[in-house]
Amino acid sequence: MVCLTTQTVLIPRGTPIRVGDRFGFYVGQKSKSKSKSVSVERLFELKLPILTLRTMAIEPALKANDAAASIILTSGASGRINALFSLRALKSLLMLINAFVLLLLFPFRGPKPSISSSSDKGKDEKQEGSSSSSSSRKGSKGPVLRVPATIVPWKSSSAVVSVDQDVAARRALAIRRVIQDNDEKSVREYWLFVTSRGDTLFTQSWTPVSVKIRGLVVLLHGLNEHSGRYSEFAKQLNAVGYKVYGMDWIGHGGSDGLHAYVHSLDDPVTDTKSFIEKVLAENPGLPCFCFGHSTGAAIVLKAVLDPTVEACIAGVVLTSPAVGVQPSHPIFAVLAPVFSFLLPRYQISAANKKGMPVSRDPEALVAKYSDPLVYTGSIRVRTGYEILRIASYLQQNLSRLRVPFLVLHGTADTVTDPEASQKLYEEAASTDKTIRLLEGFLHDLLFEPEREEIVKGIIEWLNCRIRG
Repeated sequence: MVCLTTQTVLIPRGTPIRVGDRFGFYVGQKSKSKSKSVSVERLFELKLPILTLRTMAIEPALKANDAAASIILTSGASGRINALFSLRALKSLLMLINAFVLLLLFPFRGPKPSISSSSDKGKDEKQEGSSSSSSSRKGSKGPVLRVPATIVPWKSSSAVVSVDQDVAARRALAIRRVIQDNDEKSVREYWLFVTSRGDTLFTQSWTPVSVKIRGLVVLLHGLNEHSGRYSEFAKQLNAVGYKVYGMDWIGHGGSDGLHAYVHSLDDPVTDTKSFIEKVLAENPGLPCFCFGHSTGAAIVLKAVLDPTVEACIAGVVLTSPAVGVQPSHPIFAVLAPVFSFLLPRYQISAANKKGMPVSRDPEALVAKYSDPLVYTGSIRVRTGYEILRIASYLQQNLSRLRVPFLVLHGTADTVTDPEASQKLYEEAASTDKTIRLLEGFLHDLLFEPEREEIVKGIIEWLNCRIRG
């Protein structure tokens, strides 16, 4: 192959040039006299595989012995400079950087999430057919929309097929639990809620059968769990006249997304606002409360800071709110912004507070961590960073909170900071606010041995804020 980086080739005008043509040329010194011969050092032959203006410049030139024009094909340093700044070079550089970062972070790699089988897909369709009859046996009023237990197709390639399968399996399980719940005092239903981004969220409701509905409660679960974990709490609210709505936020339970991965907690905040709007539209005239646990409480707090939402909410109940969160190691807080951008889905084992108790009830712990819808792997980099980010935002905006609220926090909680709840109580602008610091209690208050007393206190607080 001959590279014409310093050689000029003269081709007389009129010579046809086609792809694949071969041209012979000599390397030597040409004599100024026409009568003298040219001293030839070496003969080269050039084949043009392709003719393009990107690699060769075409210029007119005059021969020394007459005015006939020729074509000069040149190639020089400009071609190499363009290649240096080409897209291919940039991709190669990024691949090199990425490989270097992966090498550094390899020791922090957590266990790969197990991929659930989608073999239950055929069973889901059978269960869908029986869902409407189950609803009629429970005595629900009006038609109930039943959607097949599949996900809305992602705008993705084969790289996320496993994620889609995992979502389908989780959603099928969430739907199955709703259908199989045959409580005579409550009607449990589900539907799929499509967000403004096009994501599909799994939502459900618990409606009292024989008790008049006097209020609404929108429930937001905590990190790594799902709304179905609060089914017993919802039924306790049903018994005193509250209809409960639960939403699995993105990446959790039966909703779309990689399990326990949240690209931005602003998305669940926006989804919560839309969900509240939908709930109020279906139940005009009823007072609406919000309940949030841990990160779900942080989502609720940020949502009600919106004046539009604030005007629609009668009050909020917060258990162990993630207003103050500290990572297990200070280095995580420093590196989180960088790594959340470079490797958002990475699982950092060092960021997990392993062995951290969340309840003093052993049976409750077994039930939680044996639940397939509860994520038990290492926290993902982006998710951890988003929790730190929303906690920081709330710390700076506590004085803007004006809705009535009840906050409960265990003094022995090592997941979220009870002192941050005290700060929330002191700095909030709400005139109707209550705090209860429970001595020796851990993080999951509704799953502590004394949960009946806690639920009773929540119901009393709600009842006092319903007029009539």
